[in-house]
Amino acid sequence: MRLPATPLLVPVVDDDAAVRDSLGLLLRTAGYETCGFASAEALLAALPAEAGCVIADVRMPGGMDGVTLVQTLRRRGITLPVVLVSGHGDIPLAVRAMKAGAVDFIEKPYEDTAILGAVATALADHAMPTDAEAVRQVAQLSPREREVLVALVAGQPNKAIAHELGISPRTVEVHRARVMEKLGVRSLSAAVRIGLMAGLVG
Repeated sequence: MRLPATPLLVPVVDDDAAVRDSLGLLLRTAGYETCGFASAEALLAALPAEAGCVIADVRMPGGMDGVTLVQTLRRRGITLPVVLVSGHGDIPLAVRAMKAGAVDFIEKPYEDTAILGAVATALADHAMPTDAEAVRQVAQLSPREREVLVALVAGQPNKAIAHELGISPRTVEVHRARVMEKLGVRSLSAAVRIGLMAGLVG
């Protein structure tokens, strides 16, 4: 893996100190600088000006959750990319995170490469398409693939999509894979974000 030419600061927000430490070690090994915060409130109170991206847990008992953190940053006019991590991942939660403005949503347990890939994508200038590019990407989809993407943006699980469209859950999985391939993404959250940018509001 090629290290960043200039170390970039990636704050980690998690109420679990062990998680903060392990993610911090991973990020430093990959060439990033990092710092840890035990809560979203602590990050907001002392947000480093040089931060390039934030990794935050979705569920942090006793305080603001990760989705609310993203919403708060956006309300303050701060467009800092945020990667959310959750041990309770599901489609509706991922969609809510994307609608709030998160750049990615990763489920635990995750591979180190998934976290580093999400950070690299979030930090890249071309990480996400413009709205016009998203519209062009979605236009490549077949009518059925578009229907599946619309349902995913609405937060529907495979079984519900299958029932609504009158197809099997396995066929939904096939269409989902083709949607992700045509959009050039590797995660469902990235596909949902492109759908939202293209105006496919569920």
